Amino acid sequence: MRILRVLYDQRAFYASILDRDHLLCLNKALGLDAPIPIRDVRVLPVVLPTKIVCVGLNYRQHAEEMGKPLPSEPLIFLKPPSAVIGSGDAIVLPESCGRVDHEAELGIVIGQTGRHIRPEEAARHIFGYTCANDVTDREIQKRDGLYARAKGFDTFCPVGPWIETEVSDPGNLAVRALVNGEVRQDGNTRDMIFGPAELVSFISRVMTLHPGDLVLTGTPSGIGPIMPGDTVSVEIENVGLLINPVAAAGDGAEQIQ
Repeated sequence: MRILRVLYDQRAFYASILDRDHLLCLNKALGLDAPIPIRDVRVLPVVLPTKIVCVGLNYRQHAEEMGKPLPSEPLIFLKPPSAVIGSGDAIVLPESCGRVDHEAELGIVIGQTGRHIRPEEAARHIFGYTCANDVTDREIQKRDGLYARAKGFDTFCPVGPWIETEVSDPGNLAVRALVNGEVRQDGNTRDMIFGPAELVSFISRVMTLHPGDLVLTGTPSGIGPIMPGDTVSVEIENVGLLINPVAAAGDGAEQIQ
């Protein structure tokens, strides 16, 4: 099932995609039982998380690309919820930024609150999967030695276009990033060091996971720069296609959410 988060009649809610023209509200308390024309809604970013937990160096080939040893346990860091934008929204590069890279990633959307989740229980805490782009100012990352500023700018976490709830094998999905139609990253989640269930379990032993929280599972090799005027696509097999233009700060592309 493909799930969108939408604004309709001044109310925000999750809805399932019935066909190319209609949605069905999933919040029965709103009393919106009839199919809703997609043309009548505003599509919102698919998650409104309390936190975005990211995993570094989780693909073997990417660790080699970065000249880093393979981690013995997941390396986690946070991106702020204010970085989230939806498919079609602009990635806005801040003034005086350095090299800014795309990072195509499989995103896990949490559906049930959990703490100390065992790996074999992780599936029931996962609502679904989505495409994500862990946009990163590489020069700031190198200067700071930390990730918060380099990865935390507004618009640096595109997510979407929807949540796919029926993914039979998240450990074997093609993950690609394209810039202006040219393939830059072409990997597969089977190259992950730690799979989705392991990651959800590990993170839940550090912090409570809440519905709507987002886990970014790492990126394959092939990261590269993006520039104003580019169009960046993240394509994940059986999940979706996330597309975002790239703009410079101050050109009117800033998003209001």
